Amino acid sequence: MTRSRTSPPLRYYPNGSRAEDRRIAGIRRRWALIREAIATRLWPIPLGTIILAVAVGILLPMLDAAIDDRLPDAIRLALFNGGPDSARAVLSTIAGSLITATSLTFTLTVVVLQLASSQATPRLLRLFARDRMVHATLAVFLGTFTFSLMVLRTVQNSTDSTAAAVPSISITLCLILTLTSVIMLTVFLDHLAKQLRVETMMRNIHRETRRTIDLVRSTTEDGPETIPEGTRPDTVRTVLATRSGFLHSASRSRLAALATTLDIVIEEEHSIGASIIAGVPVVSWWPRSGGDMDEDFDVEAFDRSVRSAFPTGYERTSSQDIGYGLRQLVDVAIRALSPSVNDPTTAVHALSHISAVLCQIAQLPPQPAGILDDDGVLRLIVRPHRFEALLNLAVEQPRRYGVSDPDLVARLFLLLREVALNTTNAKHRAAINDQCDRLAEAVKTVEYDEPELERFAALAESVRAV
Repeated sequence: MTRSRTSPPLRYYPNGSRAEDRRIAGIRRRWALIREAIATRLWPIPLGTIILAVAVGILLPMLDAAIDDRLPDAIRLALFNGGPDSARAVLSTIAGSLITATSLTFTLTVVVLQLASSQATPRLLRLFARDRMVHATLAVFLGTFTFSLMVLRTVQNSTDSTAAAVPSISITLCLILTLTSVIMLTVFLDHLAKQLRVETMMRNIHRETRRTIDLVRSTTEDGPETIPEGTRPDTVRTVLATRSGFLHSASRSRLAALATTLDIVIEEEHSIGASIIAGVPVVSWWPRSGGDMDEDFDVEAFDRSVRSAFPTGYERTSSQDIGYGLRQLVDVAIRALSPSVNDPTTAVHALSHISAVLCQIAQLPPQPAGILDDDGVLRLIVRPHRFEALLNLAVEQPRRYGVSDPDLVARLFLLLREVALNTTNAKHRAAINDQCDRLAEAVKTVEYDEPELERFAALAESVRAV
């Protein structure tokens, strides 16, 4: 398709510092997505190690053939000194044992994934998939296996026309890598034992969410916190999604540039982390002047550009989605409160992590509801995360499932007080007061004794006092 002169370019940034800051923020968001995509897959690092092992396995035996005869005796004594048969036996043993160790590593990893899924939440499986120790262990095992095979092919017996070929340096390196693999296996087993602890899982979720919060803080753009009434006209055009999935990110710099180029206003229909269904609107848009677009406006090219700004996937990720970290922690809490697990202590500990995350979210700068161009004209209406919704996500289900446990109810009141102490925003505090009232009403539906009711009333009053 030939693009007309008014068709939206895929990359364009208006001149000015605002656009430059927006471009840098967009780069940081895209890099976070790329890093997340690589980290949550098991194959990139092991595959890179295999390729490196093949290259070294080709080049190092060639170096062996060139310098083995000229090495000093002191160095030769430290290297492998066996003949071709013993070299083949050593390399074959190494290759076979490493495959067995790799199978054991995969088996243990699958067992850990099953236990984590049943005891905590299935959404924790991503944390194990991106575990660096798992990646490093597989990389060392598979790299050593591949290197030993590449060296094995160069071992030759002597013939009438050729001398025996035993690459001493290469075989010695295989032995060193094998010892390293044994150490890695020991460390890996200890690491798995730590990863099975629910406290470790919650700590990892907390760290991951904190990184997301830091990314949101560093890429927050200037813009109005509210959009005036009447901005959206009665008649708008929409861009429909062509595939279903969870929204991973939004390239708002690209959308703002498109809107500036075409003199239109674009409004997002979904926030990051939301589930998008094929056939529903991704964005709404309308000409800023209220008229019609030019006849040569390429609607299909515009729709493709908009859709490419909203990458989706079959599962949520935490690269830009603050709510996903809270979702995982809440899942751990309510799973611990289920009759099958019945572990309210874990739920109370999860609420401590939830409180820490909410306090960090409450301290974020105000999220803009719109993005302006360099002339101060509204170009993009966004759907940022809202503190009220995140607070409700963190409190609602633990309140409903744990209202009969006095320790959990007390921790919920303390959570609200801790979050209130970390914000001066009037809207935030109104939301906290509302949650406090709802929790106090829920407590009345349970047959607590008088001392417990007095304790809860004092905790509720401490929240309102803040």
